[in-house]
Amino acid sequence: MTIALKDTSTQTFLKRNLRDYGLLLSLVIIMAFFQFTTDGTLLRPLNVTNLILQNSYIVIMALGMLLVIVAGHIDLSVGSIVGFVGALAAVLMVQYEMHFLPAMLICLIVGGLIGGLQGYWIAKLKIPSFIVTLAGMLVFRGLTLALLQGQSIGPFPVEFQRLSSGFIPEIFEGPGLKITSLLIGIGVALLILYRDARKRQAVQHLSLGQEPTALFWGKALFLTAALGYFSYLMASYKGLPNVLIVMFALIMAYEFVTSRTVIGRRIYALGGNEKAAKLSGIKTERLVLLAFVNMGVLAALAGLIFAARLNTATPKAGLSFELDVIAACFIGGASASGGVGKVMGAVIGAFIMGVMNNGMSILGIGIDYQQVIKGLVLMFAVYIDVYNKNKA
Repeated sequence: MTIALKDTSTQTFLKRNLRDYGLLLSLVIIMAFFQFTTDGTLLRPLNVTNLILQNSYIVIMALGMLLVIVAGHIDLSVGSIVGFVGALAAVLMVQYEMHFLPAMLICLIVGGLIGGLQGYWIAKLKIPSFIVTLAGMLVFRGLTLALLQGQSIGPFPVEFQRLSSGFIPEIFEGPGLKITSLLIGIGVALLILYRDARKRQAVQHLSLGQEPTALFWGKALFLTAALGYFSYLMASYKGLPNVLIVMFALIMAYEFVTSRTVIGRRIYALGGNEKAAKLSGIKTERLVLLAFVNMGVLAALAGLIFAARLNTATPKAGLSFELDVIAACFIGGASASGGVGKVMGAVIGAFIMGVMNNGMSILGIGIDYQQVIKGLVLMFAVYIDVYNKNKA
């Protein structure tokens, strides 16, 4: 009788959290599929490192886009902001020979101002975000062309390039292995396991909705082993990239903000029911404005990382990035109507898109069919969201 109750509780929990577990399982299946079809190329150390570098700016922007979508809006201008900020950085660092640190600070401030300007039109003037950011997409794409005068500008200073192409310094090195990177990776994996275990222990007395013990430890140990293995793969090449450290710090910060702070809970309340949130005393206009300022800063950071990776600013930089970022959020479980979405879901969604892009490129699938497949995956993800809402 006891076993039956445990089984029932496990089944109930899985049904209630099917999207979260299904998302993680989907990433594992997609990686296994491409690992097999590419004859092991996908998980080679060089390709794993490239996968992180290629998707870092998408993951960073997905964190900001998640908050915008949860608040009930959308931002179509992020790809153009990436290109514009990269062009601005090139003009400051290459043409005017400004030091890369103040130039980066100026670029981040400009990104925040762009986000704030668009957020003002949306929050104060009540113009739909789709229209405002669509206009922004066209405006900043045009300004990028004007700033670069239709030409590419580069190369960037070596110190700036390290933002995207550099790796953390190694204190210990073994034969063919970056020991410092490996120890950091394993240490972080164990710290995450310890944090999750402590968090579970702290709410152990709250049996309602509690994750079953076997399921919790199975998932926790799998994730710890996966993080340790990926750390080993990167340590087998050049170690941990600098951009991975930036990306990880941002993921942890936004995970904390969305789940443990008042402003995070208010953003979810805003997206769930704006009128109710306003009646409860939440300053909804300010939250919308902050969400777009935050999106602008993260898009600017992504623009700097992308420019540093290319080592040049080009007029077409950031083209169609907004589609990958929005798709990552929706695949990761964000709801098109707002109020629903998780940081880790958006991150996993971004890596699902990244692994698909990388795997299909290795297999030699043309860009035409890649777009078709990605479009179908996005449509399926949105369909699941709509189906679950109608079922509820």
